[in-house]
Amino acid sequence: MIYEADLHVRKQLFPMFEDMNDTIILSCLQGHMGSAWVDDVEKPTVCQVLVGDFVFYAGNPHAKEADTLLYHLPENILAIVHTDEWKSRMETIHEGSIEKIQRYRFKKNVDDLDRTYIKKFLSGLPKEYELKPIDASLAGEASLHEISDDFTGQFHSIDDYINRGLGFAILYDGKVVCGASSYSIYDEGIEIEIGTHPVHRRKGLATVAAAALILECLDAGLYPSWDAANLESVKLAQKLGYVLEESYDVYYIKK
Repeated sequence: MIYEADLHVRKQLFPMFEDMNDTIILSCLQGHMGSAWVDDVEKPTVCQVLVGDFVFYAGNPHAKEADTLLYHLPENILAIVHTDEWKSRMETIHEGSIEKIQRYRFKKNVDDLDRTYIKKFLSGLPKEYELKPIDASLAGEASLHEISDDFTGQFHSIDDYINRGLGFAILYDGKVVCGASSYSIYDEGIEIEIGTHPVHRRKGLATVAAAALILECLDAGLYPSWDAANLESVKLAQKLGYVLEESYDVYYIKK
């Protein structure tokens, strides 16, 4: 059997994930969002962390309940593991329904983010667009969610997002056409989510929205963590000052 880990049990799981430098894991283990599942609530030896579109595994990949946890998935999810043993188990269990892709992580060094330099990007907003914080009215705006449900999707409600999340939207003719928001939160910061309507791409909007969000985080003493799904996102992150650390394997699992 597997068991859902409450906050007390989650606190025991940090050593399992000490080699996985991902803030989304912290979001769960610190109790902010997501769920964690283990083989034993007293002495867990294997663990699954689920937050939004991501699932992480750690511990003993050959534990009795490891297979159960590997099957314990929602539809169409991105799975991240750290060791070759876990990768082998993942590829065996989900053979025929798994695709290995690359993501890109950046060094989490606040000194790489120069406020003065980043602030200059705000002046690049074309005059026909408007930059606004994502408040209660914008958080429920249909045009925001047409770009990405993940701007607010990991929070319990719009009110929860307003209380705990951060974000900026760029509007055109009263509609949201670009956003930068907290995909997830953890004690020390947020994980950034960015999206732009296809019609309004290649105009520097994502740069402006991201710059506004990064500055807001830095002013609040929070770290704006960036993890890129593609090379376009890598280039944008580097433009803003982030330093690429490495690429890494992610498994897209189709059910």
